[in-house]
Amino acid sequence: MKPVRVRFAPSPTGLPHIGNTRTALFAWLLARQTGGRFIVRVEDTDQKRYQPQSLEKILEILEFLELDWDEGPRVGGPHQPYFQSQRLDHYQKIAQELIDSGVAYYCFCSSDRLEKLRREQKEKGQIPKYDRHCLSLSEKEIEKKKQAGNYVVRLKMPENLNFSWKDLVQGEITINSKDLDDQVLLKSDGYPTYHLAVVVDDHDMKISHVIRGVEWISSTPKHLFLYQSLGWPVPALMHLPLILGPDKAKLSKRHGAKSVLDYRDEGYLKEALINFMVYLGWSYHDNSQILTKEELIKAFDYQKIQKQNAIFDIKKLDWFNGQYIRMKKDEELAQLLKPFAPKEADEDLIKKIIPLVKERLARLSEFRGLAGFFFLSPEVSQSLLKENVRGNYKNYLKEALLVIQSIKDWQEGEITRKLMALIKKKSWQTGDFFMALRIVIAGSRHTPPINDSLVILGKEETIQRLQKFLKN
Repeated sequence: MKPVRVRFAPSPTGLPHIGNTRTALFAWLLARQTGGRFIVRVEDTDQKRYQPQSLEKILEILEFLELDWDEGPRVGGPHQPYFQSQRLDHYQKIAQELIDSGVAYYCFCSSDRLEKLRREQKEKGQIPKYDRHCLSLSEKEIEKKKQAGNYVVRLKMPENLNFSWKDLVQGEITINSKDLDDQVLLKSDGYPTYHLAVVVDDHDMKISHVIRGVEWISSTPKHLFLYQSLGWPVPALMHLPLILGPDKAKLSKRHGAKSVLDYRDEGYLKEALINFMVYLGWSYHDNSQILTKEELIKAFDYQKIQKQNAIFDIKKLDWFNGQYIRMKKDEELAQLLKPFAPKEADEDLIKKIIPLVKERLARLSEFRGLAGFFFLSPEVSQSLLKENVRGNYKNYLKEALLVIQSIKDWQEGEITRKLMALIKKKSWQTGDFFMALRIVIAGSRHTPPINDSLVILGKEETIQRLQKFLKN
C-alpha cells in the first residue's frame, strides 16, 4: 500500500471517550505501517462549546499513548497541531465561491422561525429540514439583509439524487439526498461548521484516507457534493464500526465510555490500552494476541477492520493489563506503582512486595487494596473474624504470638515450619488458623501469601499487631 496521509481531527468540546481515541490509533497505525503521515488537526470552530481544558486533555492522551504526529507548526520543539480557527478567511473565501456557483446561499431566518418550523414538521410526521425560505430572495433583498450582519450560508443540496461510494470498511453505500437538509456551512459568527471545514481541510492537507466512525456516514453525501461542486478529488473513506456495551446498547459511562486518561488513572498501562483498543473493530487471529506497538504496525491491515459493531468488554481490558503488568521488570513496575501506593510507601519496600502481588494485579490501582497493610496497620474487624474463622481465633493468635516471638531466623521457611508444627500439635484446622492470622495482620481475608508477607513486614511489626489485637 502506498504511503497515506491521514488525520485525527478532535473537537475540544469535551473529553473524548475511548471510541474517539480508537480512531486516532487506527489512523496512526495506518500511517506508520505505510510510511505515511499522521496529522493532528484541532476542529475548534464551535466557539460556544470550546473548552481549553479539553484540548489539553486530548493532547495529553496522544502523548500518553505516544501517538506522535508528523506535521504542524513548530516553535523550537515538536510539531504543534493545526487549528481550524486560524483559517477563517480561507473558509469564508470557499463559502463565497460556493455561493457564486449557485450551490450555496444566504439564510437570514431567525432561530425562533427555525424552531417553529422544526416543531411543525415533527407534528406532521415529517423529517425536520430547512424549507428554503431564503432561497427565493432577490439580490436586492439579500444585500439589504446582509447589512444587519446576522446570517448563515447554507448548502443547496440536490433533490432526489443518489450519492454512492465504496467505503473501504463498510463496502458499497448509496444514500439518496431527498431527506437531507440544506446544511449550514458558515455560521453567523463567521466560523465554518464541521461540514465545510472538514472538506476544505482534507483537500488542502492532501488527506488520502478519511478514517472516522459510522455515525458520519449520513453526512457523507453532503461532503461528496462539496467535493464535486469544488472540483476536488474525494479521499478514500473508512467508517469504523460503533463500540457497544456488553448489552449491545450504545457505549455509555456505565459500560466504560471514559477517557483514556481515566483508565490511566485507574491503573491501566498504555500498552494494554493500545492492545485492547485495536481489537475494538479490527480482527487478528482470535483477538487475544499480546502485540507490541511495533508488532501492531507490521500486522495492521485496514482490510481486516470489521463491519459489525465492536463490544467493549472491561474483563478483556483487565486481562490485557494483567498480562502487561507481569511482563514488566520489577524495577519499572515499582515506579509505575508508586502513585498507587500510600504516601508513606518506600520504593525499596514496594520492590520487595512486587513478587507477592504481581500475579494478582489486573490494575495498578489494586496495589493499595492488596498491599496497603504493609504500610499502615489495619483496623481489624471482629465480625470479619467471626464470619470466616471457625474455632477460638483468639486462642489461635495467642499461641501464634508465642511461636513467632521464639523464631530467631526470620525467613519464610522457618516461619512456616514453626507455625505448621503448632497447628499439628494443637490439631487445629490449617485454613482457620491462617485465616485468623491473615485478618489480624492484614485486615482482610484476601492477601498475598501470609508467611511471605510476614517476612517483609518484619518480626517486630508482626508481634506488635498481634499484641495490639489481643489487648482489646
